[in-house]
Amino acid sequence: MYRSGSGGQLEFPDFYLPFSGHLDPDNRWVTMAKLVPWELAEEIYQQALCDDFGAPALPARVALGALLIKERLGLTDRETVEAIQENPYLQFFIGSEEFSLERPFDASVMVDFRKRFGEEGLARISEAIALASVSEAMNPAAVTASESTDDHDDPPPTDGNTPAAPANDAKTNHGKLIVDATCAPADIRYPTDVSLLNEAREKTEELIDKLHVPLVGKAPRPRTYRVKARCAFVAFIRRKKPGRKAVRRAIRQQLAFLRRNLKQIDRLLENPQALPLADLSRRLYKNLLVAREVFRQQLQMFETNTRRVDDRIVSISQPHVRPIKRGKAGRDTEFGAKLSLSVIDGFSFVDRLSWDNYNESLDLVEQIETYHRRFGFYPESVHADQIYRNLRNRAYCKQHGIRLSGPPLGRRPQTVSADDKKQAITDEAVRNTVEGKFGQGKRRFGLGRIMAKLASTSAAQISLSFLVMNLELALGRFFLSLLIVWHNWAVLGGYQPRRISPIHRPLAQSSPRPR
Repeated sequence: MYRSGSGGQLEFPDFYLPFSGHLDPDNRWVTMAKLVPWELAEEIYQQALCDDFGAPALPARVALGALLIKERLGLTDRETVEAIQENPYLQFFIGSEEFSLERPFDASVMVDFRKRFGEEGLARISEAIALASVSEAMNPAAVTASESTDDHDDPPPTDGNTPAAPANDAKTNHGKLIVDATCAPADIRYPTDVSLLNEAREKTEELIDKLHVPLVGKAPRPRTYRVKARCAFVAFIRRKKPGRKAVRRAIRQQLAFLRRNLKQIDRLLENPQALPLADLSRRLYKNLLVAREVFRQQLQMFETNTRRVDDRIVSISQPHVRPIKRGKAGRDTEFGAKLSLSVIDGFSFVDRLSWDNYNESLDLVEQIETYHRRFGFYPESVHADQIYRNLRNRAYCKQHGIRLSGPPLGRRPQTVSADDKKQAITDEAVRNTVEGKFGQGKRRFGLGRIMAKLASTSAAQISLSFLVMNLELALGRFFLSLLIVWHNWAVLGGYQPRRISPIHRPLAQSSPRPR
C-alpha cells in the first residue's frame, strides 16, 4: 500500500532534526572512535613534525580521522572534506567539540597526512587495533591461565634457590596462521615499449624547450623532429595487430628520436647562456633522470633482443612501479607493489611490502617468528599455498611442532584415509580466509587500484586499506558482543516483554482458537 505525501519540497525551517541537538551514542562513527588508538597515533604523528619550527600543524586525530573516513567511505580527498563539513558525526570522529559549517582543512593536506603517518606508522596502528580486538583464544594470558587450571598433577615443590618455570615456557602451540601474497596494482596504463619511449621523447622535448628559454632570439631552437616522431608513433598505434618486425621498427625509430633529444639536452647544459640544471623544477629534473634510464634499458633490450631487464621502468610518472609476474588467469603480469599478508583470527597483518618481485616462501619463517613475538607461542597450524611447502619451511615447522597444511612431499600415496581427506578439505577452507581478505581489499577498500602517485604515499595507502579492514572487523565484533550481552540479560529475566504472541507461548499455556 502506498500513501501519497505532500509531493512538494519541504521548506528549510520545517526540516526536523532528531536527538534534540545531541549525537546518537549508538552511531557507528561514535562507536568506532572508541576503537582507534588515538594516543599511539599522536605519538607516531609527532615524530614527523618539528616542535619549534614552521606553522602549527593540524592535530593527529584530524589527520588520522580524515584518512579513515576517506578509505572507509571510498571518497576522494575533496569529497572527504565536503563530507566532514556536512556531517556532525564525522566532525565528532575527527575530534571537533562542536558542529561547524566551515571547511575543516584544505583537501591538499591529505597528501601530507599520508606522508606523516607513513607505511610503518599506519601498520603499527592497524596492529594495535587487531591485537586489542583479538579473541580470548589468541590471548597469551588467557591461554596460560587456562592451562594452569587444568586437572593435572600438582607441580613439584621448589625451594627458595630453584626459580619457578615461567608461564611462557609452555610448548603448546595455539591458533592458526594463514599466509599468502598478492599485488596491489598502481594506477598506470598498460605499458608497452613503444608507448614508453614515445612518452620519454615528449618529456625530453619539454626539457629542451625549457632549457632554451634564455637563448630565444639569440640562437635557433635545437631540432627535435617532434612532428615526424609523432606521426611515426600514431601510424604504429593505429595498427590493430602489429607483427614482431613492425614492433622492432617502431622501437628503433623512437630510440633514435630519444637519443637525438638527449644529445641536444647535453649540449644545452654545456652552454653557459642556457638555463642551468639547478634552475629546473623537481618534476623536470626527475623526468630527465627517468628518460635517461628508460633509454638505457630499452636500448639494452633492443640490442640483446630480450624482453627482460633488471629494475625495469614501466611508467615515467611512477618510476618505482615494477612488473610483478603473477601467472594468474587473465593477468599474467601486474604492475604495482607486492605484499606478504598474514591473517590471524580474521585480522590482517602486512609483513612485507616491496616494489620488486620476490619469492614469498622466504618470508614464512619470519612470519611465524613474528607470530611468536606477538602472542608468546607458536601457531598450531600454518595454512599456506603450495609455494610455501618447500623443504626449508617444512623442516622449520617440524622443529617447532607446527603442522603445515597440504600433502607431504614425494610420490602421492595410492590410498588416502578419510581423516586425511577431511583434514585437507578443512585446511583449504581455512586458507580461503586470506583470499577473501584480498577480495575485500580490492573490491571494497581500493586495494585493486592504488591512486596515490608517490612510492611513500602508495605504501601508506596500502597499509591504510588493511587498517580500515581491521577496524571494520573490530567494529563488527564490538556490536556482536553488545548483542550477546543483551541476549544474556534478556534470557536471565532482565527483560520482560509486555505482550507475548500466542505463537511463542508454551504449548500448555496456549488456548485453542474458538471456531
